[in-house]
This record gives sequence, structure tokens and C-alpha cells, in this order.
Amino acid sequence: MTSVAETLRNSYNKGVTRPLPWRKHQLEQMVKMLEENESAFLDALAADLGKPRVEGFITDIAFVTSEVKSMIKNLKKWNKPERVGTPLVAMPGKSRLIPEPVGVVLVIAPWNYPVHLLLVPVAGAIAAGNAVVMKPSEVTTNTSSLLASLVPKYLDSSVIALVEGGVPETTDLLEQHFDHIFYTGNGTVGRIVMAAAVKNLTPVTLELGGKSPVIIDASANLRVAARRVAWGKWLNAGQTCIAPDYVMVNSSVRDGFVDELGKAITEFFGEEPKESESYGRIVSPNHFARVSALMEGGTAVIGGETDAATRYIAPTVLLDVHPDAQIMKEEIFGPLLPIVDVASTDEAIAHINANPHPLALYVFTGDKRVAADVIDRTTAGGVTVNGTIMHFSNPNLPFGGIGESGMGGYHGKSGVRLFQHMKPVLTRGTKMDPSIAYPPYTDRKAKIFRKVL
Repeated sequence: MTSVAETLRNSYNKGVTRPLPWRKHQLEQMVKMLEENESAFLDALAADLGKPRVEGFITDIAFVTSEVKSMIKNLKKWNKPERVGTPLVAMPGKSRLIPEPVGVVLVIAPWNYPVHLLLVPVAGAIAAGNAVVMKPSEVTTNTSSLLASLVPKYLDSSVIALVEGGVPETTDLLEQHFDHIFYTGNGTVGRIVMAAAVKNLTPVTLELGGKSPVIIDASANLRVAARRVAWGKWLNAGQTCIAPDYVMVNSSVRDGFVDELGKAITEFFGEEPKESESYGRIVSPNHFARVSALMEGGTAVIGGETDAATRYIAPTVLLDVHPDAQIMKEEIFGPLLPIVDVASTDEAIAHINANPHPLALYVFTGDKRVAADVIDRTTAGGVTVNGTIMHFSNPNLPFGGIGESGMGGYHGKSGVRLFQHMKPVLTRGTKMDPSIAYPPYTDRKAKIFRKVL
């Protein structure tokens, strides 16, 4: 039986994906699919994640259409050969780098932003000229089913396919030969993906996660810091790979910061967040149980309420968190926010450097020197100063992790280049063919070589 990768490769080898007009049309069709079916997508996201419609529009619809429209606008420029210099030894000649697609790409998406985190890398692969297999998450069943019904109607099914299913289907895909695998999810599955890719020496991009810390310096504007941390943390009920995972706050301003967090939560979600139309739910009973159990690691001073029947966990702030508690060991991926007292920014930096490199790092300070110090002395996938998550929104900033938090970056031009090989080409002229370049190697030639090489 011919695999989906082989089927798409047959069409790819016929040159279907190469013409820029084809790529542009597919990207335009992707935008059309989202815009014409916006209500259906928002319904599916609400059913799967309890996602508020405005939030779903911003994070899973508008972000994608904006990114894809940027690719359409820059498609010709980003696929244009780049001239580079040529050394004297290669003269007469001209050198260039030609962007060419890698072939057949597999994109495996997670459940937390099931439209966004599938279609943005897929768009990059299409803009780069590849055939693509999409694998949406089986956890968000409504969104996966909707995508499965719409993708063949809007996109070229001879070179773009969508495969639904769980572990067996993903395992089967990973046994096939792809030219690039893009996976977003956790490190455990990331290792499985990477191991499967080895047999074909397939390059991988891993967008993972980890514990993204926040530093609140004594000089920070506490009201602004609290509002921006609260927004980033409780967006999608905390189920965001770059959500603030825990906060290290200078002891001198801890109480003031916690007080401002409480005000921000009430401002955003009201006195009863459970009744708010702006607050989501945990994706599944298993995830609800896991996140709820993590609450045991500290004392809830804000929130703490749960409802298993509706998979509701309140926006929760925890104090007195033990360093060895499970909540400080694993990525929370839920609406719990541990607060850790530190005596100084140096202590916060030391803690960050003693742990795996985070996917994101946030520092709030009124002192530019403190921000520069944190950036200089730590390593993270990306950084936002005096904010959270927003570095992800800039298509000119590649998004990705380092070490345990992932490898490779995408968005904007980087999201196209990721799925291309920059083929080096040297073209030499034939009007001149100096004999000095050829044997026999005389003493005179040797002296010239030493001068020019």
C-alpha cells in the first residue's frame, strides 16, 4: 500500500509545488478557508477548549490570516535567489544562493492552539514550495474533524494532505520518509519524533515548552506588570507553551504585586471567573486531574476553586511554594501561578541558569541595566521585557526554543526558510582561464598563491 508521504512525493516530483503562482493560490485559499468558516472554527474551539470566541478569533484565526497574508505579500521576495560575494580564487565567477524546497514535510500540531499551531508552519512549508502532510491533535476532536472536512475543499489534495487520529496514526506517519518533520508539543514525544527521524536522517524542528519564568524587579511598575502577567498566564486558561509558568518577585514588592494580580483577575474575569465569557476551560479530564493535583504544592491566596464536571480551574495564585514540589518541576500548562520570593535579580538569574533553558523568559523592571543584565546572563528561546508572550507576535522575530525547550525557529521569513535548502551555486565565466590555476606547480606559482590565498 502506498503511504501518504509517497503519494504526495509523486506529485511533488512532477513539480506541482514549484511555481510561485501555485504557492500564492494555496496561501490565499488557506485565508479564504479561515474567513469563510470563521464561525465554525470558533464553535469547534469553544467545544474543545471552552475558548471564548473573541480569544479564539485573535489567537487561532486572526493571527494565522495575518501571518499568511504577510507570506503572500513577500512570497516573491523571500523566494528570490540571493547574490553573495565570490573570492578571488574562484574568479572569474558569480555566486548565489537559490532557495529550494526540501520535499515532503510533516507537521504535527498540539491541542492548545489547534488551528494556529498547525496552519502557521504549514503555510511556511507551502510558501517554501513543499508538499505537506498535516497531523492535527486528536485531543481537540471537533477542531480536527472540521479541518479534515475543509482542507481537501480548499487546498490542493495532490500535494497537501491531512491525517486524523491518535498515537497509532502518528506512529505510522513517523515510519514514513519525510524530508522535514515539524513537531509542537512536549519533550517526551519530541524525543520519539527525533528518534524516528534518525532512520532517514530527516531534519526536525521541535517546538517544545518547559517552565518559562518571570522576574519582577523591585523597580517594576507593579500594576502594569500584574496586568501583563495575568493576561499572559490566563490566556487559554494557562494552556500556552510560553505562558508565565512561575514568578520570581523581589521580596520587597511581593505583597504589592500579589495585590495587583488580584485586581487584574477581577478586572479581566469579574468576581466569579467561572461565569466569565472571557475565561476558558481545561481541555480534558486527564489534564484537569493533573493540573488540579499540582495545586498541592503551595497555598492558594487567590482562586483555588475547581469543578471537574466543567473542567474549570480558577485563575489561581500560589504562595509558600516548596522548591521540591511537583509544580516547580514540571511545566504547569494550566491556570496556576506560583510566586517565589527572591532577594535580588542575581538570585533569580542563578535559579534560571540552574535549570533547563526556558522557551520564554520575562523580566519586568524600570531599570534598563537590569533588563540588559538578565538578557546577557541567561539563555532562553525568546525574551519579552516588561511584557509576556508578545515576542511571539512579531513575524520578524523567529520563534523557537533551545536545549530542552526545542530546536529551530519559525514565523515570517524564518518560517519559509525553515523548509528550504539554500542551494549554493557558483557560475564561472569561460573567456578567461588563467594557467596559474593548473599544474605544474612552480615556485613562481607558489609565491603568487601565498600572496592571494
